[in-house]
Amino acid sequence: MTKINYVHNNPVKSGLLDEAKGWQFSSAADYEGRENGPVRVWKEWFC
Repeated sequence: MTKINYVHNNPVKSGLLDEAKGWQFSSAADYEGRENGPVRVWKEWFC
């Protein structure tokens, strides 16, 4: 989960947006349960 959070927050740290879930190509919104990314994310391993 540490690595996933790191990747999700890269655009935020770069100053491209305020929240990771707003990045179009990020799975951050999927991990919040909003599955709106261009590719469906398989998260069963995480549970």
